[in-house]
Amino acid sequence: MEQPEAARRIERFTNTFDLESGRDDLADSDVLARWLVDNELVEPGTRVDAADHRACLDLRTGIREVLVATGEPDPHPLARADALLAELPVLVSLTSAVAGRPVLVPAPDLAPVRRACVRLALDWVDLVLTGRSVRLKRCAEHTCGWVFWDGSKNQSRRWCSMRVCGNRTKSRRHTERTRRAAAPAD
Repeated sequence: MEQPEAARRIERFTNTFDLESGRDDLADSDVLARWLVDNELVEPGTRVDAADHRACLDLRTGIREVLVATGEPDPHPLARADALLAELPVLVSLTSAVAGRPVLVPAPDLAPVRRACVRLALDWVDLVLTGRSVRLKRCAEHTCGWVFWDGSKNQSRRWCSMRVCGNRTKSRRHTERTRRAAAPAD
């Protein structure tokens, strides 16, 4: 299945934080503004204040948490993202309708960065409602957490890269089995 643009945008957004290196591509308001412009979510020259920056980081963390590879998502980042989304009005639009069907759009009076947050949230909603969100996954390697599109036929891909993360996981399991087998029995 070809990756839809909504999934590409969510993947780019969530992968602005690299768990392994700790690098954050949205570390401050200026780089966030550039990222939003580069991804056509705001117009050039849009200013991003500290509250907008925090809102975008909360949304990113919430979406990443929904994509948790194993176990249950942490409710705290989800609650912060939900609190942000509760403040952002979304409207049903007939004039922006696609194929005669009404669509959800950000309220026109929202500030540009908040509109961008709504667009990202609507991308996620589109993926969930169409069933394509199951193909957007977080790497199962606990040191990685990279978000990737699973284009495999049976949707069974677990790692962002079999050569790197898959190999790390399998090597660690093999080492653990070997160590247990060599340990004296009690």
